[in-house]
Amino acid sequence: MLSTVPLSGQPAAASTHAAVDSPSADQDRESVLVTGEGEVFGEPDTLAAEFAVQTVAAKVDEALSRADAAATRMRDALVRAGTAKSDLQTSNVNISSNLDDDQKITGYTVNQGLTAKIRNLPRAGATMSAAIAAAGDAGRLNGVSFTIENDAALLTEARKKAFADARGKAELYAREAGRSLGRVVRVTEGASGGGEEPVWKDHRALMAAPMPIEPGRQRVAVSVTVEWALGSPSAPSRAG
Repeated sequence: MLSTVPLSGQPAAASTHAAVDSPSADQDRESVLVTGEGEVFGEPDTLAAEFAVQTVAAKVDEALSRADAAATRMRDALVRAGTAKSDLQTSNVNISSNLDDDQKITGYTVNQGLTAKIRNLPRAGATMSAAIAAAGDAGRLNGVSFTIENDAALLTEARKKAFADARGKAELYAREAGRSLGRVVRVTEGASGGGEEPVWKDHRALMAAPMPIEPGRQRVAVSVTVEWALGSPSAPSRAG
């Protein structure tokens, strides 16, 4: 059996596996196993923003009330800016006590997270600034990331490139071994990359003016491992 070490890839986001032949046939089969990589780039169409509000008060109910009010103002600002309610999701709610040096409770801190999908990228900066301004000093922006939601066509192109890359390697190894490349025995899609790319972290200050947003390009990558059966060795030529 002629084999190659599969190339490394990103953590698998999609997996496809097709196997032919029985276990006994696998033991006797002469084959070549290679991994191909394919990548394409597309323009992001969605921005995911991780908003939050944080409030502190002497009483827990007071801290909760302030947080709820700030989160409501933030949510309403996002909706007014054109964000669909179905694209808003509470991401976390946390209540913690504040202690002095003697470990006595001096107050409470409440954090509420709100994830928003913003699809109008030209207006994304103004939308985020409006949301933070509406929440006041309690407003937080913990990070944003760009995604391509409709990436089916890009994945198809990346898969074609990955398979062509694998075939080129397999043909080279078969040729060097004096063999022909037979049928495909097994195909495994091992990794698909791209997805979300964070572009901001820990932005907590109030933003009065719209922040600039540059979506750039999004990478969509696929890794595929393919096994081809090898044909019979070429017969040596006879001297005339």
